[in-house]
Amino acid sequence: MMNQASPQQAQRTYDTFHMGRSCMDLYSNDVGAEFIHIKSFAAYVGGSPTNMSVGCRRLGLKAALLTAFGKDPVGDFVTHFLNRERVDIRFSPRKTGRHTSLVIMGIEPPDRFPIVFYRDNCADVALEIGDVLAAPIHDSLVFEFAGTNLSGEPSRSATLYAAELARKAGNTVVLDLDFRPDQWYDPRAYGAAMRSILHSVDIVLGTEDEINAALLSEPDSVRVTHSQITDARVSGNTADHVKTILDRGPRIVVEKRGKYGCRIHKRDNPPEDVEGFPVTVQNILGAGDAFGAGFLYGYVKGWDLRKSARLGNACGAIVVTRHGCSISMPTLEEVMNFVSERGGL
Repeated sequence: MMNQASPQQAQRTYDTFHMGRSCMDLYSNDVGAEFIHIKSFAAYVGGSPTNMSVGCRRLGLKAALLTAFGKDPVGDFVTHFLNRERVDIRFSPRKTGRHTSLVIMGIEPPDRFPIVFYRDNCADVALEIGDVLAAPIHDSLVFEFAGTNLSGEPSRSATLYAAELARKAGNTVVLDLDFRPDQWYDPRAYGAAMRSILHSVDIVLGTEDEINAALLSEPDSVRVTHSQITDARVSGNTADHVKTILDRGPRIVVEKRGKYGCRIHKRDNPPEDVEGFPVTVQNILGAGDAFGAGFLYGYVKGWDLRKSARLGNACGAIVVTRHGCSISMPTLEEVMNFVSERGGL
């Protein structure tokens, strides 16, 4: 069982506080069409921590987001959606001279989802330590951030500082590994960055490939398939890498395994597999963020790890059947109906 929140923690304003990238997502409306034959797109809001904040909010948690937007219409689009979802973004600045980032994605199920990131001069990479100090990260139960935060300055230093502040305040610090190879000049830099912050982290969320990337030493271990930045294959001994991560500070590693559910790793304990929910896949992007939101919901509510992960698996299963990321995050009623029809948690 996980520890329940202390009375002091229970009085905190936020259940979850998320930090990292935000963007406009353009999703192909021509499902199954090759990228060169796409005729139109649907516009949504995305970015891993942003998606997770929306997912937590829809499940009923009090969620806040520290990101940054450009002073541009794309930033207006993103902030309008987040305000409508009642994610607290009061502490997310608009950055002069920066752009709100953009992602374009094709949808060719079941296994081809070509995706292109436009993040040059983007606003969220300009998050500074001053922005962290202006945000009440300490006033939350969970502080969650993405690995991509560490891909450039000043957001790298700001995130390192935020994790230290959160740990000092007694927050549970959660790292979503979020490996995006094209955001790093060398994949080994990603591994070095992840290892540099593990001492400040309690829980790590990531796929097998992301876990291997966090301990990456040979760039030849990385292979990107179908031009899918989201589908980088990283070879390595995942079990050994999990042990190394746990030895460096985190107490839990949750390995996301797609249709197979997830695997929970705890220091000095055998891994535990938590089964998923079979569904027909339309779009994989955002499924891991939905999983994270469901898992964090259970964690905040004091559920045991298995039940929390089972809810996360259900949230991920729902999102892969839908078009879009944040817009597709389920409500608590939706996900509870989903699991009750499939044997429960």
